[in-house]
Amino acid sequence: MNLTMFDQFASPTIFLFPTALLSLLMPLLLIHNKQTLLGNRASTILNWFCKMAMLNMIHPLSKLGQKWSRFLISLLLMIILSNLLGLLPYTFTTTSQLSTNMSLAIPMWLATVMTGLTMKPSSTLAHMLPEGSPTPLIPAMIMIETVSLFMRPIALGVRLTANITAGHLLMTMISSAVLNLINIYNTLSLLLTILLMLLTLLEIAVACIQAYVFVLLVTLYLQENT
Repeated sequence: MNLTMFDQFASPTIFLFPTALLSLLMPLLLIHNKQTLLGNRASTILNWFCKMAMLNMIHPLSKLGQKWSRFLISLLLMIILSNLLGLLPYTFTTTSQLSTNMSLAIPMWLATVMTGLTMKPSSTLAHMLPEGSPTPLIPAMIMIETVSLFMRPIALGVRLTANITAGHLLMTMISSAVLNLINIYNTLSLLLTILLMLLTLLEIAVACIQAYVFVLLVTLYLQENT
């Protein structure tokens, strides 16, 4: 059977049952409850991270939007842990699947829109027409803003998928080149190994940044509708 670089993004199966859901729920096992563990360095770092994230993302929201804080922090931790666990050998990256990311993006985007239409419908509908638009261009502006509104969940899901997939493919290509050249060109293989290590550090940063961007955009959408 001929394998390609894209086969690493295929969901593994056990008895024809896909294990993508189990991989998605795996980060939840790494988040412990304070009542079951004593304070240690890991819990201290996690608490500090949650406080910093809440100050940066939740603070600009209104009181109604701040009720989403626990959900947004949980989402941030889940995406970060999923991205980082996917960098380990012999693991499956759930956030490299467009279906997984869209199943996260669409409900959250729809929830923010429904919240705006429920709480302040006039202000929410006013976003469909920029202030000061010429009268002849009003129908075109409304259509453009409508398309832009429905493109938001697609942009959320595709952005996360593209960044995670591109990084994994690049790491796969470089590691394959190292294995093929290690017995032929030692110097070149050593340089590629150093490049692979630097790329791994870059992917760790990308995994954290993309999770932060995903949740930050959801927060901005929520800020517009609350």
